[in-house]
Amino acid sequence: MEPSLTTSSVDRRAVVSIFSRLRTSNGQSNPLPLYAELRAIGGIIPAPWGGHLVTSYNLCDQVLRNKTWQVPDSEWRARQGAATRWNASSSREMGKTLPALNPPHHTRVRRSVGNTFDRKSLANSKGSIEKTTEQLLDQLTEKLRSGRVDFSSLVSEELPIITIGEWLGLPPSDYHWLRSLTRDQVFSQELLPTPSQLALSDAATAQLREYFTAVIRERRREPGDDPISEWLRTWDGLEVDQETADEAVYFLSFLFLLAAPETTATLLSHMVWLLLKHPRQLRWLHTHPEHIPGAIEEVLRYDSPNHVVSRVAAEDTTLGGTDIQRDQMVHLMVGVANHDPEQHAEPELFDVRRKATHLSFSGGIHYCIGAPLARLEATTLLTSLLRRLPDLRLDGDPVWAPRVGFRRILELPVTRA
Repeated sequence: MEPSLTTSSVDRRAVVSIFSRLRTSNGQSNPLPLYAELRAIGGIIPAPWGGHLVTSYNLCDQVLRNKTWQVPDSEWRARQGAATRWNASSSREMGKTLPALNPPHHTRVRRSVGNTFDRKSLANSKGSIEKTTEQLLDQLTEKLRSGRVDFSSLVSEELPIITIGEWLGLPPSDYHWLRSLTRDQVFSQELLPTPSQLALSDAATAQLREYFTAVIRERRREPGDDPISEWLRTWDGLEVDQETADEAVYFLSFLFLLAAPETTATLLSHMVWLLLKHPRQLRWLHTHPEHIPGAIEEVLRYDSPNHVVSRVAAEDTTLGGTDIQRDQMVHLMVGVANHDPEQHAEPELFDVRRKATHLSFSGGIHYCIGAPLARLEATTLLTSLLRRLPDLRLDGDPVWAPRVGFRRILELPVTRA
């Protein structure tokens, strides 16, 4: 007689199976059926590797907005033990950046940045983004004369790195190399990174530290009106020790470079892919361009760049009827939550006329600082595409990176009708 299976053991096996399938290219090409399986297990369920998975939109939103939930900061990571992924050198480095800081340290660093992407600064960047977009579309149009091209490598990956590189005042000759490093570094932020992925992330992190240390040294010698020079002036007023000030500026520079290219490139590719998959909606946007911002929000809801956000219980608590112990982690499956039928009617349908709400930029005090810039880049690109390439169409299926937390289209083949 075979032993009986408890509900928890069945759930554990189901969750392991779902995540195994999600890590494949096939799973990434369409994760929604797997997300539906995960959501059917429950709004909050035990994670096989410890902690809990949260699939409910309401519960995810509750955690993000509640200050009693913390981010996994450097102190929390150190408590997990030397043999865990949290103590890889790249993870420890991420634990000192703004998204991984808790108050009061977070408050101090966030104030030092100021209103980075407010209306005034975005207005100053708008012209440059429009110019870059037009140049990239010139190149795309020329290459389309020969037939099929990869939109992702030609446009989606170029616009964000050029935008953030110019903003930080970095040499254009460094952009390609920096973009390559950010691709490798993001593995430390994946939900379940492999040892080989962590090794890539560690190496990329070390190179980025060396790079920005040199940049900061150069800005010390020749300050300008760029953000890095401004941060140096700010932190010189906050810290007596110059080395401490330089370290603070390094982590800001490191963060802004990492945050921009990878996630925004994914947003741009998702936007083009989804709209080309729905040509009727694309044609509607062509005659109703005032709805472009709303269409971008629907892209973010339907398939956001980041599908997992992690938080830690600051004290023993209860979430959705489940007891959570102090220091225990919850993984907010925002990619699943954005398709919660209790939040959106017919969530599996992509509809640019939907008044979409989403958790794709996180929430609360850790709401994505670069969200306005990402929206501006997406709006600028879509506006130009509708004007210049209304006959653009897909020429095959996208190729996806086998990830879980951070989505990425490796190739997006397009041609002209």
